[in-house]
Amino acid sequence: MEFSQDSTTYAFIIIPVLVFLARILDVSIGTLRIIFVAKGLKSLAALLGFFEALIWLVAVAQVMQNLNSWQTYIAFSLGFATGNYVGIFLEERLALGNLLIRVITRHEANELVQVLRDKGYGVTSIDAQGETGPVKVIFSVVKRKKLTQIIALIKKYNPKAFYTIEDMRYVNGAYLPPILKRTLFPQLAFGKRK
Repeated sequence: MEFSQDSTTYAFIIIPVLVFLARILDVSIGTLRIIFVAKGLKSLAALLGFFEALIWLVAVAQVMQNLNSWQTYIAFSLGFATGNYVGIFLEERLALGNLLIRVITRHEANELVQVLRDKGYGVTSIDAQGETGPVKVIFSVVKRKKLTQIIALIKKYNPKAFYTIEDMRYVNGAYLPPILKRTLFPQLAFGKRK
């Protein structure tokens, strides 16, 4: 069955569905673009911005051509709301970038520090003074994809620890666990071979 542009079905069903889908797409792209801007990924953000604006213009043009269709207004708004949800969902799945995890604990933290190091995380720990006495402050920079694993370790080895998580825009240098250093760069770990 074909629909002409004059038909009621086209104006009141097909156009609103297309507007709804376009808004989901452009808002999802916009959400990712904002995240890429915050992470300093300029080229990727610019490319996404082009497609976001293009899709938005197509959706708005359809709304303006169908001003007598309240369904198109609702589709435009629902697409915006759904696009926010989809964009955040996609960003969580991509899990781009690095995080700084700061753990503050009043209990002895040597076991937690050692477990984190054994699992390949770069860890810096310092003794500090908290409001109620001595504390240990542990810092680690991790890939966002590893966040659930490191939180599980913190909760397992020091369940009452206070921790904060911050997005990091830029990280200079990289930490290689000792096992990778020995495997990938034996000359660095054991001196140059003759």
